[in-house]
Amino acid sequence: MNLFAKITFLILLASLTYAQQSDSYPDSLQKALNGTSNDTVRMEICSDLGSYYLLANHDSSLLYLEEALPIAVRLHLKLNEASILNTMGLVLMYNEKFSNSLESFLKAMNIAKDPGSEKITWHLSPDVSPTSARLSELSTSYDFIGLLNAFTGNWIDNIKNQLKNYREAEKYAITAHDTGKISLINLHMGIAYMNAGKLDSALILEKKALSMFSEQKDQRNIGVAMKYLGDIYVKMGDFESARYTILQATELLKKTNDYAHLGMAYNALSRTYMVIHKPDSALYYARVSLNIFEKLKESVGKREAYNLLASHFDQLHKTDSASVYLRLEKSLSDSLIEQERKNLLAFEDVVMGEEIRLEKLEKEKIETREKERKYALVSGIAVFMGIFFLLYRNNLNRKKANSILQQRNEKIENTLNQLKSTQTQLIQSEKMASLGVLTAGIAHEIQNPLNFVNNFSEVNTELIEELRGERLKVKGERNDIFEEEILKDISQNLEKINHHGKRADSIVKGMLQHSRSNGGVKEPTDINALCDEYLRLSFHGFRAKDKTFNATMKTEFDEMIGNINIVPLEIGRAILNLLNNAFYAVNERNVEAAKRKTGEVYAPTVTVITKKTGDKILISVKDNGSGIPDNIKDKIFQPFFTTKPSGQGTGLGLSLAYDIIKAHGGTLTVNSNYCPPGSIIQLNDSTVGSTFQILLPVQ
Repeated sequence: MNLFAKITFLILLASLTYAQQSDSYPDSLQKALNGTSNDTVRMEICSDLGSYYLLANHDSSLLYLEEALPIAVRLHLKLNEASILNTMGLVLMYNEKFSNSLESFLKAMNIAKDPGSEKITWHLSPDVSPTSARLSELSTSYDFIGLLNAFTGNWIDNIKNQLKNYREAEKYAITAHDTGKISLINLHMGIAYMNAGKLDSALILEKKALSMFSEQKDQRNIGVAMKYLGDIYVKMGDFESARYTILQATELLKKTNDYAHLGMAYNALSRTYMVIHKPDSALYYARVSLNIFEKLKESVGKREAYNLLASHFDQLHKTDSASVYLRLEKSLSDSLIEQERKNLLAFEDVVMGEEIRLEKLEKEKIETREKERKYALVSGIAVFMGIFFLLYRNNLNRKKANSILQQRNEKIENTLNQLKSTQTQLIQSEKMASLGVLTAGIAHEIQNPLNFVNNFSEVNTELIEELRGERLKVKGERNDIFEEEILKDISQNLEKINHHGKRADSIVKGMLQHSRSNGGVKEPTDINALCDEYLRLSFHGFRAKDKTFNATMKTEFDEMIGNINIVPLEIGRAILNLLNNAFYAVNERNVEAAKRKTGEVYAPTVTVITKKTGDKILISVKDNGSGIPDNIKDKIFQPFFTTKPSGQGTGLGLSLAYDIIKAHGGTLTVNSNYCPPGSIIQLNDSTVGSTFQILLPVQ
């Protein structure tokens, strides 16, 4: 969802609820609700509770409103029904149920358009007439529909629709003399112009709204208006005015406990300080904002804070921290984007349905007029010329109706094309987001070995120049020992260049292997033989690197498994990655045990178990290493995440294994008991270590 749209909605919510009433307020309402059997009183109390919980608890708000609505319908209190429907639409809009929200607003609008809804009213203020109350409610419906257009994220494409609804809302609010509503509408239009890039108009409207709120002594909305005035200054490049205005807004928002807007204000301050090159302040406000949105459980604000933190750390050249927040932002975006797409399409369906309904009504009106003319023709037929004249007029009207229908059809076709374009853009956005994360990971992983290659190459160039200078000396002045040292240094540097070049090559190959699609063919395979083969392959691979390395290998194979259909190279690669991690873990714990010199005996052991369980095959790779800390268990299957020292791992092994097992319809899980290095614990404690379990379907 577009952040500007959500901001617009929260402004309106601030005007509909008390600025954090005392805890006794809902309790007193609930007590009154439990103590009354009068329907009108129950309706009013439920409506008040629904409005009270609008910001605090959406489920509770919707529950009370759904109890109030049928009472209003049963008692024919039309204006109350419209008010409840408008508030329900807000709750649904905040929960991103756009189609249901629009339907609720349209029902309220249709009620408020009917002057007959003024006949029966309940508890109007002495200075408010039934007509003013109806027009004010109609203004609210138009205003909410304008907000809904912005809230769906299409604020650029449908800016005309937003402003059209806001102007209709303003017209009815002026007629109803509702100054509070007028000031809010000015605020909303200012934000719409700001989002559209018309900053001069936005500035005029926001200042006008701020002046009206000040006259009304509306402290909550004064803070909100100042916050958006600061946003406009940011877009205009006046960062000092923006900083001063937003800081004033934060003080007011704190006093009114408007934490939603306070979090957004801190995000705006963070962006401003980043532009004026004050990274410490930028980082501080981004963190404070993240803390607020985490407490509010507000996903869009959290996503913005993650993005800001990633940008700040990247600007400070703290790539590890930047990568962490970039992954958090990507993960949160992935969880939101699909639901947002469905909600947007559902909203467009309702819009299209409303257009079709209006078209049908127009057609029915035309048909009704034609019938009336025919009846008039039959009853008033007197002369041939009269009949001819009426038929001629009917023919013209029919052509006009066909023209209107054709225009409507073209409009519907354009809407469908826009929907297809929106779908394409969403898919492309997802692809580009994934590509961005992968590119950041590649750049981070391959940079270190490339830096070594470049540095040692530059050193060799300098050494060769020194050697040439020494060789140019006359024979009696040349220092053979110095020349030999230079040649030795050059040789050692070349070895390091070769080592780090191979390191970069292995990283690239691992990445290509991770991204390559599976083109293998499944075939019947002896899983026990496959596990045994890769167990020994992994062990000897470690022995080749370190002759002192040793470990006990155990196998517990279920001979009843038989052959299963898999891609042997792919499953083998997954098992090999798990075994490599197991041998690495026991070797690390063995090194730690040697450092302690306590006389305890530690036996590094890796165990592979296969077992048939129903219609699945279980493959377990168990080690008695130090285990995995709880705080990183949910990260170990992410690409590029590794706990190994720099240069010893790319973080792709477990991710690759996870993808391979998932592609075979299986699952990969881990159980681990962690023992921190240096802890006082028996080295032969069998409870310490990790077990990775693969479950594969037999068919």
